[in-house]
Amino acid sequence: MNGKKVLFVSSELVPYLPESPVSKMSYETPRMVNSQGGQIRIFMPRYGNINERRHQLHEVIRLSGMNLVINDMDMPLIIKVASIPRERIQVYFIDNEEYFKRKATFTDENGELFADNDERAIFFAKGVVETVKKLNWSPDIIHVHGWMASLLPLYLREYYSDEPLFADSKIVTSLYGNGFEGNLNEKMADKIAFDQVSEGPVEILKSPSYNNLLKIAVDYSDAIILATENIPEELQEYVAKLEKPVLPHVSFQEFEEAYANFYNTEVLKS
Repeated sequence: MNGKKVLFVSSELVPYLPESPVSKMSYETPRMVNSQGGQIRIFMPRYGNINERRHQLHEVIRLSGMNLVINDMDMPLIIKVASIPRERIQVYFIDNEEYFKRKATFTDENGELFADNDERAIFFAKGVVETVKKLNWSPDIIHVHGWMASLLPLYLREYYSDEPLFADSKIVTSLYGNGFEGNLNEKMADKIAFDQVSEGPVEILKSPSYNNLLKIAVDYSDAIILATENIPEELQEYVAKLEKPVLPHVSFQEFEEAYANFYNTEVLKS
């Protein structure tokens, strides 16, 4: 991985959120790439339940101040950064008061999905791309973790298809078993179509379930990693039909060698 640039985009990341399969691997994978001499950037949403003081988040003025249009509404983009001290890894946080100020991640106090999770996912995807453009940083690999990040491959290949910074980037999506019950907002496909994304590919999001979100992600990815054992059977069957490199699930003890080998022999050569 020496010298390779890898952009990690995740719904969750330790130590900023509690440990889960997504948050753990979203930390361990960039740590591995970093230790092998790769260059990394990590992005996640700045949920309101992240303690800014304890984790020493601060706003990056030169990257903030842009408005992103979400379903015909101007939504200000705020970028914050923090460092994971023991690894010397910097994390970029996508923030917006309307979408991410509430003191929770995906659900309310009753366990119900937030009604605007669809718009939060669109904002996150566009916010990541616009910030990387400002950084003028062209990644060799873009590795997506978690359903809140699952629209990034679609937006990169459709909405930002003419952006030269990502022309040679390979997209990898890791699939996990811990999703959500029910559907996101039923108008999600319409909101994506507002961005002139062709309706055909997002027809499946007229039923915006966890499985359908991840199907969109893998459709627009160059390679897939089965990050956990408990991936829904429907998703496993869908991936099995794709003619793309797939890394089967490996144990945590084996992942560093397996992921690095997959990056080098499958992703970068696909």
